[in-house]
Amino acid sequence: MSCTAAPGYKGPISDHFDGKQFVNRDPMSKTPWDLMRLGWGSLTRAEKWPDWIDIEPQKIARERVTEGISITFINHATFLLQVDGLNILTDPVYSERASPSQLVGPRRVHAPGVNMEDLPPIDVVLISHNHYDHLDEATLTALETHSDKPPLVVAGLGNAALLETLSIQHHAELDWEQGIDVDGVEIVFTECRHRSGRGASDQMKTLWGSFVIKTSEGNLYFAGDTGYGPHLADAGQRHGPFALSLLPVGAYEPRWFMKDVHLNPEEAVLAHQDLNSEYSVGIHFGTFQLTYEAIDQPVIDLEASLKQHNISKEAFRVMSVGEHWHLPAQTSTRAVATR
Repeated sequence: MSCTAAPGYKGPISDHFDGKQFVNRDPMSKTPWDLMRLGWGSLTRAEKWPDWIDIEPQKIARERVTEGISITFINHATFLLQVDGLNILTDPVYSERASPSQLVGPRRVHAPGVNMEDLPPIDVVLISHNHYDHLDEATLTALETHSDKPPLVVAGLGNAALLETLSIQHHAELDWEQGIDVDGVEIVFTECRHRSGRGASDQMKTLWGSFVIKTSEGNLYFAGDTGYGPHLADAGQRHGPFALSLLPVGAYEPRWFMKDVHLNPEEAVLAHQDLNSEYSVGIHFGTFQLTYEAIDQPVIDLEASLKQHNISKEAFRVMSVGEHWHLPAQTSTRAVATR
């Protein structure tokens, strides 16, 4: 059983923390009635997903990547990023369900693309926010003993209390635009438009965000979950251009409810442009049915949006589960310019 209410954050008031809760600087509001309306609609309007899809988990080379950028799609928002000798795991979820209980709640429809025991040693784990499809307690606990030493788990303000209940040994919590250096790679937590909560009593009590990873091969952007807004262009101006961005393309219907907190494929394409990203990869689709759209609709809608904006499918990719992609090393001029 997972934690169903995370401890709340206590700290100074800011433009996105009122002393009790975190807020988006671009306000949004949903009522209990809206939640009921969404739940009723899921019974009649949600598209049917497959019960199970067979995939073949892939193997990952143990050698560290020192030239170029390697990326492996594991599932949902879980990717292995390998760059500058570091192995970074984003929002790792290996559990059967994205839920406080492994008996009910959204169930995965395929196995992870790489078994945990086949992962290389993990140095850093990035947690964008504490929703169950992004912060999975069982996975974090298992990762503590996966490598020779526990990874550094980096998350937003207020998440350290939960991590400590899990006996996570090595962790850091950051505010928006705070960073931490890991072996010469700077990791910055930056603003996004979302929310947090693992139960009824802890809504908005911990901070959500996206990550910028500043490497010798160019800057990387991991969105986690976000609605569309000016924060994307701000990140592009402040931290761009980006060599690679991981942008959510799924869990976007119905728009009247999801628009505040989840990009749809059209908005993901706009985000790719706002961030001034050379390459982008779609994330947050095809593993857990969280919203109404069909399992393949994000890919269909993304292809249409890319065509509309004259962006190639090579520049904004959808990877298969378990797929590995290596971006060759950038020129030294480009690498210096993006740090």
